[in-house]
Amino acid sequence: MDAVRKAFAEANTVEAGLFSFNSKGACRQCSGRGEVTADMAFMDPVTTVCERCHGDRYAPDVLGYTLHGKSIVNVLALTAEEAAQFFTDRAIRRKIGTLIEVGLGYLTLGQPLSTLSGGERQRLKLAGELGKSGGIYILDEPTTGLHMSDIDTLLALLDRLVDAANTVLVIEHDLGPDGGRHGGRIVFEGTPTQLLQAKTSTAEYLRRDLDRTVDHEQ
Repeated sequence: MDAVRKAFAEANTVEAGLFSFNSKGACRQCSGRGEVTADMAFMDPVTTVCERCHGDRYAPDVLGYTLHGKSIVNVLALTAEEAAQFFTDRAIRRKIGTLIEVGLGYLTLGQPLSTLSGGERQRLKLAGELGKSGGIYILDEPTTGLHMSDIDTLLALLDRLVDAANTVLVIEHDLGPDGGRHGGRIVFEGTPTQLLQAKTSTAEYLRRDLDRTVDHEQ
């Protein structure tokens, strides 16, 4: 966001702080929160959308400053994929590109972290680590709650981290032998190499994935 605010500031010859709803650009009526909470004494407080900024969080005059025809609110409403086409600054496009690489191209730039799922937060953290090397990453059941397509994306990212000379430790639990009341017991303990010889669902998928990798390399 610092780079985005700087781009707006340079395009309009004003202070970068004007494009932050936590600084000089904040709506003065709601202090940049986008909503106003009224204390009802002995009743629960009532929260309503700010009448001055209409929930945009910025002072109305700030929206008069534009970058390539869009105000700061318009830009924050762009998805990562749309923003990658909108910005010309290489540094900004590179950072936005990491969001797309981890499968978060559908998120808007101004989307609050509180609205993200656990899987989205994990991928967001990984996006910030792409390009780094020499680190150690420990992930405890990173696939929990992820859709199968998201798991494929996650595995590809972990491979990238390893290829960049990082150490990645992934903790997963192999429970079974089946689901529901027929499962719940640890059916295997050991290394991935030992798992290849086991008779579990996880082992079956691991063998199948390795076979695909070998066929692809050949």
